Amino acid sequence: METGFTKWIIVITVVMCCLLELIDTSIVNVALTQMMGNLSATQQEVSWVVASYAIANVIVIPMTGFLAEQFGRKNYYLASVILFTLASMACGQSTNIWELVAFRFIQGVGGGALMATSQAILVDTFPPEELALGQALFGMGVIIGPTIGPTLGGFIVDNYDWPWIFYVNVPVGVLASIFTILFIRDPDRIKNAIPRPLRQIDWAGIILLIMGVGALQLVLEQGEREEWFETPYIVLGTILAIIGLVGFVVREMTAKQPIVDLRVLTKSRNLSIGAFLSFVLGFGLFASVFVFPIFCQRILGFSAEQTGYILLPGAVVSGLMMPVMGKMIQRGISQKFILPVGFTVFFIFSYWMSVRLTPTAGEGDFFWPLILRGFGLSMLFLPITTMSLAGLSGKDAGQAAGLTGMIRQLGGSFGVALVGTYLERAIFQNRNALLPNISLYNPETVTRLNAFIANFRAKGADLVQAQQMAYAALEGTLMKQTSIITYSEIFLMIGGFFLICVPLVLLIKRAKPGEKVDLNAAH
Repeated sequence: METGFTKWIIVITVVMCCLLELIDTSIVNVALTQMMGNLSATQQEVSWVVASYAIANVIVIPMTGFLAEQFGRKNYYLASVILFTLASMACGQSTNIWELVAFRFIQGVGGGALMATSQAILVDTFPPEELALGQALFGMGVIIGPTIGPTLGGFIVDNYDWPWIFYVNVPVGVLASIFTILFIRDPDRIKNAIPRPLRQIDWAGIILLIMGVGALQLVLEQGEREEWFETPYIVLGTILAIIGLVGFVVREMTAKQPIVDLRVLTKSRNLSIGAFLSFVLGFGLFASVFVFPIFCQRILGFSAEQTGYILLPGAVVSGLMMPVMGKMIQRGISQKFILPVGFTVFFIFSYWMSVRLTPTAGEGDFFWPLILRGFGLSMLFLPITTMSLAGLSGKDAGQAAGLTGMIRQLGGSFGVALVGTYLERAIFQNRNALLPNISLYNPETVTRLNAFIANFRAKGADLVQAQQMAYAALEGTLMKQTSIITYSEIFLMIGGFFLICVPLVLLIKRAKPGEKVDLNAAH
């Protein structure tokens, strides 16, 4: 345990690293169009800039516990920060799309360690009775990072050039490296640990993890763009994901020295429940951040920077509420009481958004729903995290942090993939459902069509041109209404997913603050 100045400088270091990792999951999205033009890439090719980072992330995150034990946590953390920083610089210097994709993968390898290792460092830095506060500060980075990514990215793209979305990581990475060298120390159990000989390392588990989780992330990232199972490599990826994941679970549950100790899930009921709730949290966090900017930019015509500023107040509320939640848990308020409120609040936010999505909506229409979202997320992340890690320490805490981090990332990938697929397909289904209402035998349709024709003729078009433009305008109006219906359905779907989790909270085993749980006896 650390005290005084050292404790808080460690908090600043790990939160900085956490923000670096999570901002880079979303900051790139707003710069893809610029990258396509500057690097002469197609939309399909530039999508790999996002996919390669996510694939590397989700492979490395569950292995962070093992790698920290093997090489020393401080050494591994420092190496990851340096690798992330150097890869960020290399990304900005890339001269073609595949060079950028390769450096983004390397960046993801470095970034994957930052989340889970940061969480494990906090577990060892704070005493059990203060752990909720430490996790609250860590949670500020987890919640704020994906939200401010588009804001920061939009500002940089509008005012500078796309390489600067990578260059901004460099000074923060250098500072984090210096702080890591000066202030972060390995706990005694890691200092005294003897690294495993190469022959005793779970190579089979590593290969199955890379194959299973990597292929699954690939399918989730690229499936919607490739029409899912109509593309051979998506079919192959799905087969490899199933084989790899099943083999990985079997291997890790039976190996004497597994690369990822899945048995920790069977030792703590709260961790098992927390893992599922982390998946739900990732689903809602990333899916809502994904779909809202698309609506604002496609339907309302907002810029990327403008959309980011709309999201910012809610993210700030989440960050400010995290320490408050930490104090509440520290004073003995059970997660069993906080979590149902958080899930319900997020459902209310989703329902509120579904009725606020209109063709004439402005920035003010989304302010309070997004503020409510900020409150909801603050009442979910911290209670889920502290509940999942309650009673765990040492190696088990590192394994649990890696598992919940991986599952939260996969939840986000599932959310984005599901929402993206539903969005494209439901728009056409809803269009077909509305189409019978548009007919030349319908007086309202004829009136609208004639108004369009008169408007275009008044602007100088001849009758034939005006009629063609009027039909196009009518089709545009239909698609806009169809899109709004579809986006509303998506928010309701996300909200419903959160609401059905409320009964699961009743299964949580309540523990007093700081109480240790015997993992060998835990359910």
